[in-house]
Formats: sequence, C-alpha cells, structure tokens
Amino acid sequence: MNRSPARTARRGLATALVLALPLALSACGGGDTDEGADGTTSITVGVIPIVDVAPIYLGVEKGFFKEEGLDVELELAQGGAAIVPAVASGQYQFGFSNTTSLLLAQTQDVPVKVVTAGVNATEDPSADMSGVLVKAGSDIKSPKDLEGKKVAVNTLKNINTTTTNELVRQDGGDPTKIEYVELAFPEIGPAVEKGDVDAGQVVEPFLTIGTQAGMTDLGSNFVAADPGLAVAEYFTSTSFAESDADTVEAFTTAMNESLDYAQAHPDEVKKILPTYTDIDESVVAELNMPQWTSEIDAESIEKLADLADQDKLFAKDPDVDALLP
Repeated sequence: MNRSPARTARRGLATALVLALPLALSACGGGDTDEGADGTTSITVGVIPIVDVAPIYLGVEKGFFKEEGLDVELELAQGGAAIVPAVASGQYQFGFSNTTSLLLAQTQDVPVKVVTAGVNATEDPSADMSGVLVKAGSDIKSPKDLEGKKVAVNTLKNINTTTTNELVRQDGGDPTKIEYVELAFPEIGPAVEKGDVDAGQVVEPFLTIGTQAGMTDLGSNFVAADPGLAVAEYFTSTSFAESDADTVEAFTTAMNESLDYAQAHPDEVKKILPTYTDIDESVVAELNMPQWTSEIDAESIEKLADLADQDKLFAKDPDVDALLP
C-alpha cells in the first residue's frame, strides 16, 4: 500500500485532550489467546452496536474467521472510550474505534496499532451515514448558520466536532463560535426537537430516525471533511502486533474478506443488523449505508489528523505512518 509521507511540522503545541484511559501504560501487555480443542485461536474483539460493524458479524456468520483458524467473541461496548484501553491493556485482542480517537490515543502514548479498515463515509453528502439535524421550521438553513448556535455531539473534541467544524467552515461560517454540548446519540434528536440545543450531529440509524420524524439534515460532516472519509478502523495493541503476528495476519485477512463481502451484499447487512442492534425494521429499510473497503485510506486519515490539529486537539504530533500497518 502506498502511503502519503508523514505530515510536516504542525503549528505549535496544542492543549492536551485527556481521554478516559485508566491505564498504567507500563503494565500494558499483548493479551493472551487460547487454543481450542479444534485448533482454533480464541480472540475477543471490542465493537459498538452500530451499523458500522456489520461486516464483522457477517464474517463470523459466513465462517471467514473460522477459515483463518479464529474463534471470535464479539464484546459490545458503548464506545471507543472503553474499547481503546481494553485493547491496550490486553483485555481484548482487537477493537473498533474512530480514527480521531486512535490518533488522540497515540499522541498520549497509548500503544495502539491499526490492522485494517473499519468503515468509510460515502462520497454523496445527501446520502451519507452522518448528518447535522435541525428541527422542522428552524431558522438554521445551512451549515454556516450554526455559527453562534448550540450543537450536540456524542463526544466533545473528537471526530464529530472536527468534521462539523469543517462543514461550517466550507459554508463560510466560523466554527469557533459554536457551543458544543455532549449527549449520547439517542438523546440528540429529542434534544433538538425540544429546543434544548439548536442542532445535533448524528450518524445512522439516528439520522434516518430524525428525518423520518420531519427533521432537516444540513448535510454530511464526514463527506465535507473528505468524500469517502476513513471514519474508523480495527486495531490492536502494539505489543500484541509484535508477539502474535500470525493471529494479527489471520484477523486482518478475515476482516478484509468481511469488509468486501458487506460492501457487495447490502441486503445481507440489513438482515444481520437486528441480531445485534435494536434498530426498527422501518428504519433499517431506509438507512443510508456507509462504505466498506479492505483498503486503508492513509490520505483520508492524514486529513482527519490535520483537522484535529487545526482544532488544537493534540498535545504533540501524531505519527500516522507508525499508527498504520
């Protein structure tokens, strides 16, 4: 894979963003794997109950991981704030997390290593898995109108703030004047409807739930940042990547097959979603699906790093080349 060269020196040091990573980094290990009676290696993968991780569920169902000698246990977590430290400490062998969280973790010396792609945005801002919702009749007509407004996101100072800022910036607004409020994704739509916030950045299925209820989508913050944005990846700890290279290779092979299969079989993706999420069937039918690919888009990851740097999220420069395989 050809990767773009590491970014040149960034503007001065930014204020450190402290993640919820209760780690004693000196004690981080690679984690243990067990060999089953059938000769398979047991691994645990931390995932989130969202559309984005459908490929790994399909891959397990289709036997792609078994073919590579892996017995996979999928551990559901609320988000990357729990998955990153669990992987870094060896509780999980692999995990799924958004790109900005992984970049932030690396700049805080958390030992993580991307092994394969996770999920990408589409190229179409009107048919993407992310968007910014306002209630019907709102005086907010375009992204630049978010200037001076209160906007809900699921995590402050992360991928959804940096990309929303870019959406506003491209429309001629000043994102430094936005007041961000942190709410869980299921709470954002209702908060917009009640007027507790002026707008809310959401992903599927909450985008479709909102538009079905009559809310207006101002456009995709992910596509604004970069069409086909590399939103998330699967990763392991650096120590596990070194000590269990064969297992990492097997996982990567199976995961890549799963990603490509999901992209080619959207109907099967929709069928598997109810097995690990509570998405209503009427919503599943109208979901804007993301893109899945087995190719890691290094330039897109560099773009997210630049946006996070522009918003002063990093205490030091991330090493994108070191983070990627």
